[in-house]
Amino acid sequence: MAWSAEKATKAYLRTLKMGKRANEPDVSEFVSALAAGNTAKLMVEACGGTAGPITLALVAAAQQTGGRMVCILRGLDELHHSQEALGPEADCVEFVIGDASKLLLNDYKGADFVLIDCNLEKHESVFRSAQIGAKRHGAIVMGYNAFHKGLWWSGLRINLLPIGDGLQVVRIPASGKVVGGGARRNRWVVSVDECTGEEHVFRVTSPCRKEVGA
Repeated sequence: MAWSAEKATKAYLRTLKMGKRANEPDVSEFVSALAAGNTAKLMVEACGGTAGPITLALVAAAQQTGGRMVCILRGLDELHHSQEALGPEADCVEFVIGDASKLLLNDYKGADFVLIDCNLEKHESVFRSAQIGAKRHGAIVMGYNAFHKGLWWSGLRINLLPIGDGLQVVRIPASGKVVGGGARRNRWVVSVDECTGEEHVFRVTSPCRKEVGA
């Protein structure tokens, strides 16, 4: 996915405006900017309860990228509460009721941005399904409410960011070979301002070297 600073900025600012009625800063803004900046076209959230500020963040991102926003819920009660909580923005979300693990392996295995609530029951299996489903095309998968939940990724480098109640971020590379040019390596850097104590998170992208056989 190519990074778009313009889309990231616009999604970030729109999420700030939405935050006036959904009081949960930082996490929502970061998620929105990351999804929009990576030009995600199919965004899926596996929600542990009622949809809320983070769902709105992905709605803002989808509006910038022209993509779809899917929210997987556990039952009808969560659906009704989510529609009430999101208000008019609920019309921008495709709500689905079912098992998040199965849906990510089948119906939404083409998602290029997956967001998982770590408070979701059996969230470990949801992470594994997201990882397996995204292997062919690659994706960014995130877990929120991640502190004290453990790291469930297999064979991948995980970034646990000190934002909100903790964010797990991993980029799952596509399994197919890259033809022409080189793949890009991405890493997250957390910097702490010694004077103010503020934490800043940066995404660093660098091209891989292309090996040439003798």
